[in-house]
Amino acid sequence: MKTHCSFCKKASEIVSMMVTGPEGRICDQCVTQAAQIIQLQKEDNIINDIKPVNLLRPQEIKAHLDEYVIGQEEAKKALSIAVYNHYKRLSHPANIEDDVVIEKSNILLVGETGTGKTYLVRTLAQMLEVPFCIVDATVLTEAGYVGEDVESIISRLLHAANYEVTAAERGIVYVDEIDKIARKGDNPSITRDVSGEGVQQSLLKLLEGSIVNAPPHGGRKHPDQKLTAVNTEKILFICGGAFDGIARTIGNRINFNSIGFEFCAKRTPKIDDKDILKYVSSSDIKGYGLIPELVGRLPIVRGFEPLTKSDLRRILTEPKNALIKQYTKLFAIDGITLTFTEETLDLIAEQAISLKLGARGLRSICESIMSEVMYTAPSLKDQQNLIIDKDYALDQLARTQLELLKPVDKSSQASELKKMA
Repeated sequence: MKTHCSFCKKASEIVSMMVTGPEGRICDQCVTQAAQIIQLQKEDNIINDIKPVNLLRPQEIKAHLDEYVIGQEEAKKALSIAVYNHYKRLSHPANIEDDVVIEKSNILLVGETGTGKTYLVRTLAQMLEVPFCIVDATVLTEAGYVGEDVESIISRLLHAANYEVTAAERGIVYVDEIDKIARKGDNPSITRDVSGEGVQQSLLKLLEGSIVNAPPHGGRKHPDQKLTAVNTEKILFICGGAFDGIARTIGNRINFNSIGFEFCAKRTPKIDDKDILKYVSSSDIKGYGLIPELVGRLPIVRGFEPLTKSDLRRILTEPKNALIKQYTKLFAIDGITLTFTEETLDLIAEQAISLKLGARGLRSICESIMSEVMYTAPSLKDQQNLIIDKDYALDQLARTQLELLKPVDKSSQASELKKMA
């Protein structure tokens, strides 16, 4: 007796396999087509479920960043403009009839440690509600050497996007410590620079925009592993680094000297060393050790200003996620009202300046001051109000050997050396 498929009505002799059910039959060809339709429907649902980017105007983006980040006005403006133009470009795809194609502009941030580079980019990604990941460039090596391949950057972005390729292709990647892969120098060496110029060469196509086959769960690529193709053309790359010593290069370029009466009349005013990073340019980055091809793919270069005592003082109290507000909320959970005196806040800012830790060092200083109180205060039943004054802060800092660094008296130091001699 001949049997037919209930969907396509083909006889069992024509198809390879016929699956029989209680009330019907289906051939292997119809099963394959049904599986393809289900897969396409799932992909459409994923695209439709992706939330649109919460894109604001550049002034609105900067106003939001001002609520969390103190200072760095020029850097916040540059990031606001670059992000707005990037996602505006993605929301208006190129028209076939139009010859103008808008290319993306990746960003390079230059600043000392603790000036807010990473925190600024993280706050920006949270506001836009897009996939975001931070990658340390120091662990990257050329393919085949011990370390991580450049494609691992895309693997981390896929993880942040719950392995949805469409969502990952509109994300933001922050490559930290980009200065650590600078070229070690022009001197020939018998060993290959696998974590320096080799990594820069590997980053070129990634930053410019290309189809990258990345292992979805990280690790090394091998022939039997299933890879995921990701188009990096729509991914915004933001690189950052301290570039220790680049201020000297900028100073030599700007505060140059010359001989002659004509130059003296037209001499430009000398620029303060504290503001020197504001004048960083692509030529300075190239002179530091990044190859010209990589510098060309980072057209927006902005320097971060060193944080002053006034900036650190504001960082403690003004931002929405300020450190003092965090401690106040922690103690409020136990029913304790915590208060810092103005002198204590000034002391914390001075300590951070002395230790040259930037905003990142504020928490370590506060932890040194608050460790004893956080240990004893929750056990005190009658304690409702707690005031941290300057004397108590100095006593706690002395116990943890983090007291203020005082300038050395050269005369007393010389007399001590004579006694020892």
